[in-house]
Amino acid sequence: MAGILITGGSGQLGDSLKKLARARGLDVRAVSRPEFDFLRPETIDGCFAASRPDLVINAAAYTAVDAAETHEAEAMAGNHTGPLRLAELCAGAKIPFIHVSTDYVFDGAKGAPYTEEDLTNPTGVYGATKRDGEIAILNSGANAIILRTAWVYAAHGKNFARTMLNAARTRNTLRVVADQRGTPTAAPDLATAILDIAAILRRDGWAPQYRGIFHATGAGETTWHGFAAAIFETAGLHPELIPITTADWPTPAKRPADSRLDCQKLAAVFGLRLPDWRASLPEIVHVLQMLDAPC
Repeated sequence: MAGILITGGSGQLGDSLKKLARARGLDVRAVSRPEFDFLRPETIDGCFAASRPDLVINAAAYTAVDAAETHEAEAMAGNHTGPLRLAELCAGAKIPFIHVSTDYVFDGAKGAPYTEEDLTNPTGVYGATKRDGEIAILNSGANAIILRTAWVYAAHGKNFARTMLNAARTRNTLRVVADQRGTPTAAPDLATAILDIAAILRRDGWAPQYRGIFHATGAGETTWHGFAAAIFETAGLHPELIPITTADWPTPAKRPADSRLDCQKLAAVFGLRLPDWRASLPEIVHVLQMLDAPC
């Protein structure tokens, strides 16, 4: 599909989308701040008009979970009103809109992986604005595909894997939360799934079953402590890793205790499954070690 507009092009997912799209020979334009900024609504219309896309992939968002508690207006612009405007533009142009959402729309109390039909109940401003954005997009009339994902990491940008590796360089003992469960998702794997969806749309055209919410995370599950342990094992590092509870590490925003997502709908409708999170970890850790190695 030619003419893909990718927003949030400098972020973890946007960077992966941009690189993979170009490797596939696709005509893409990736935009990010200050050229494209949800806090400056005029840039949304301006970038859309200049790009004249056939498909929009929105990888831009306000993702500072704790800061959102005291910056609700910015979080609302980045996760609700800004994406809604993109959806409206796509509806007007009659082109598909792929939007990325989050596991934080759930409270984590189910005790089993969430399906797309489960009721949302976000525990903080970030999750609430993402949930409100989902609702607004689906009500916009756009041919919208919303992909909820979780625990995204990459060899680009700020993320848990990079934070852990950097911390291990200066500390012999690390305390990591062990009672929050979910699934790490490598940004390149999610980017692959998104562009595979784009290829399906190009090949088959739009179909009613494509519209709606889908869960898209790596396969498998772990805790933040388990994720950290796998990172260090892969990197050949051996800090003392102490498991702690959420209560031992208080944060302004409450995190869901168990935000595992059931991804069967993505497989049923699009025939797509992301790899197991452990399979994608070594390559990213290797790149991070090279990029962040002391001079």
